[in-house]
Amino acid sequence: MGNGRVRTESGSVNMRVPFQAPSASAVRAHLKTWLSGQGYQGETVDDARIVISELVGNSVRHAHPLPGNDLIVAWCLDEEGALVISVSDGGSATSPHAVEASMSAVSGRGLSIVEALADRWWIEDARGRTTVHVRMPL
Repeated sequence: MGNGRVRTESGSVNMRVPFQAPSASAVRAHLKTWLSGQGYQGETVDDARIVISELVGNSVRHAHPLPGNDLIVAWCLDEEGALVISVSDGGSATSPHAVEASMSAVSGRGLSIVEALADRWWIEDARGRTTVHVRMPL
C-alpha cells in the first residue's frame, strides 16, 4: 500500500498510516479487500468501512499524531468471529465520547454512528497513546 505500512500476522492487520484525512480512504479500501478475502460482503463490509472511516477521521480531527506523525490502525476477528477495529493516536485534551448533534449540525455524529453499528466500543489510554477499539458482530 502506497501511503502506509501494513503488517499482517495470523489473521490480523496492523497499519501505520499518515496522520491526515486521506488515510481514511486508504484504510477503508484495505479493510474491504481483507473482509472480502475472509468471505464477507455487502452491508457487513459497508458498515465496517463506515466505522473505520469515522475512527480515523475523529483521530485526525480531534487528536494528536503518534511520534512518527502517523496513526496505527488494526483489525482482526475475535474468538467469536466478530470484527475488532482499533485506531491509536497521540491522544487529545479530552477523551473520545459520543455527542448529541442537532439535526442541522454538519459534524458531531461520528461516535453515535459507531455506537449504532457496533456491539460495543471502548478506549484505552497508555503512555501517550489513545486507542479506540470497536467490536462489530459479523
